[in-house]
Amino acid sequence: MNRILQSITDFVSTRKGMWITLIAWVVLAVVLSAGPAASEYRSASFQSLPDDAQSIIAENKVKELFPDDQATPGILVFDAEKEVEVSDVQAVLNEIREADLTGVQEMMELSDLPPQAIEGFFSEDSQTFIFPIELESGIGSDKYSEINDEILSIGQTYGEEQNAFDFYVTGPAGIAGDTLKLFEEADFVLLLATIGIILVLLILIYRSPLLAIIPLLATAIVYQVTNQIIGLLGAGGLEINNATTSIMSILLFAAVTDYSLFVFSRFKEELYQHENKHTAMAVAMRATGKPVFFAGATVLAAMLVLFMADFRDYQNFAPVFSTALVVIILASVTLVPALFTLFGRKAFWPKVPHYGKQPKQEKGLWARIAEIVTRRPAISGGTVLILLTVASLNLFNLEYEFDMVKSFPENLPSRSGYEIVEAQFDKGQLAPITVVLEGEEDVSEDARTSFEELLANDDAVASFRQSNETDDGSAISYSVTLSLNPYTTEAMDAVEKMRAETGDYGDAEIYWSGMTPKLIDEQNVNNQDIVNIVIAETLLIIVLLFFMTHSWKMPLYMMATILLSFTAALGIGIFAVDVLFGYEAISTRVPLYAFIFLVALGIDYNIILVSRFMEERRKDAILPALKRSIASTGGVISSAGVILAATFAALMTMPIADLFVFGFIVAIGILIDTFLVRGVLLPALILFFEKEKTTST
Repeated sequence: MNRILQSITDFVSTRKGMWITLIAWVVLAVVLSAGPAASEYRSASFQSLPDDAQSIIAENKVKELFPDDQATPGILVFDAEKEVEVSDVQAVLNEIREADLTGVQEMMELSDLPPQAIEGFFSEDSQTFIFPIELESGIGSDKYSEINDEILSIGQTYGEEQNAFDFYVTGPAGIAGDTLKLFEEADFVLLLATIGIILVLLILIYRSPLLAIIPLLATAIVYQVTNQIIGLLGAGGLEINNATTSIMSILLFAAVTDYSLFVFSRFKEELYQHENKHTAMAVAMRATGKPVFFAGATVLAAMLVLFMADFRDYQNFAPVFSTALVVIILASVTLVPALFTLFGRKAFWPKVPHYGKQPKQEKGLWARIAEIVTRRPAISGGTVLILLTVASLNLFNLEYEFDMVKSFPENLPSRSGYEIVEAQFDKGQLAPITVVLEGEEDVSEDARTSFEELLANDDAVASFRQSNETDDGSAISYSVTLSLNPYTTEAMDAVEKMRAETGDYGDAEIYWSGMTPKLIDEQNVNNQDIVNIVIAETLLIIVLLFFMTHSWKMPLYMMATILLSFTAALGIGIFAVDVLFGYEAISTRVPLYAFIFLVALGIDYNIILVSRFMEERRKDAILPALKRSIASTGGVISSAGVILAATFAALMTMPIADLFVFGFIVAIGILIDTFLVRGVLLPALILFFEKEKTTST
């Protein structure tokens, strides 16, 4: 493999190979641009659960038995400072009907309802009125967003003209539409923030405009190629989750910039040794190509592990991120060196590296740190170990949040309407549960009575009603409204208890469908995935490190430092997002998202350090070899770490709590990896374990 990689980098470094490489990448980007883009296949109504989850089986059972009832519910909210007039509500509903919006199922007629039924739509003070609507199931979040906008326009225009009420659309249909809109608007801001952060930091750190522009130029080409390839996968049937593409763009910018720094740092060293820029790059890539390729391959392997997940959000990461990593790896050993070779010494202006003129050797920060660590490895390494262990203990305070709407911007219509319904009505009306009783021939009266008694005697149930029955009486469905917010852990516990109590129900099978049963299954599936993926990824990376280092000890403590770094970052993150940003709990997705990226990207820095140490170790004893390794890689790794952390921190511009908290925790973890693990803890462990090895020999 090393021979093949070297032949590729040697060719790319030649004048002819450089031009062929650059032209090939540009042509590829242009040709792929004619195809579909990834954004065309993004979905906010992504089915996260596997098909064998209880709630999905129940949902499919409802579709099978009551196909006419299939719809995504929404809630129209009329909120006024005085009593809402039914005539005003009727006028808005009539306008919605007249608009004949595709995707809106037939709405009930208010005038046909008895006064007692209409009273059920009013709040206690009569200043809020809610009305259920249903949108066709499966038409896509983009369509939900369009329908919501049109309905909002009708209701808000009337409410303002008549000075009658404020108007909102909420419920699952309103939330799905707003989620898509949030990502579409935020992704552009995220892209600009990422580019701006990288550009500013590169200029501040290296004080060379071209050194800032070249990595971004490479990233732009890689981004276009990757985005279009993922678009082709989408056209081939891959459903793409919104969060996946947002995080993918951050990964891409961060990784390409990181690997570019490693390449041009070594390229600069070699330009002092070689007059010809092509020769300098060939020599640089012989030293850098393997660790960069191996680092990228390790991240790729980490992403492939996600195919093992049952939770489809994680599964969806695997093909998207793996595609991105393949393109990034290829670009790192072809496009990036070709671009730097093209610009040559000019890339480093105004501090141009002249052949034969060695730079002034100054005892920089990392040289001093190397002295301290190698002189007092037990004290320095032990101190870091204690600090990270203490931070990790905060994991015992980990709590999960399932109410996604609470993370939306406060002025979003679906959140505003949601909070009004939550405050003025039975909270369960936000997302009622559908329960189906199915018998072998018919549902017995005893089964019906027993089930209704169970619901009537449970404090978590506010109300229930039979909503449908098959012609042959073999199945009936109930609409159940909880007295609790259906997105809370309390509601999940209550429904899980009822679901367990009805697991063995005589001659009737009972299926629980809806938002709360889905959240229960998501929690269970997620917990199992965390265990499986952490174990599988840890073992896989240890095996890969074994082949790189040809040592059985070094991979173990390399991996151990990264795992400790992850737990410390998560512990600090849990504390900080509560104190600084007011998030008392985090999404179930955040820990695994953070694990995948912190382990995959953190191990990169360990690989770069250890690769340089192994290179220096062939020429010298352990102590001087380690000192030179820390000093020579410290500058570029710390620069890369700061840029990588800031890039993930760009996710904090997203108005989605999952991505905000994830970006914050990963940024903290990368800084821990960069300055404490790679700079102090890992070198201290190398001295401890490798000294033991030399003594025995």
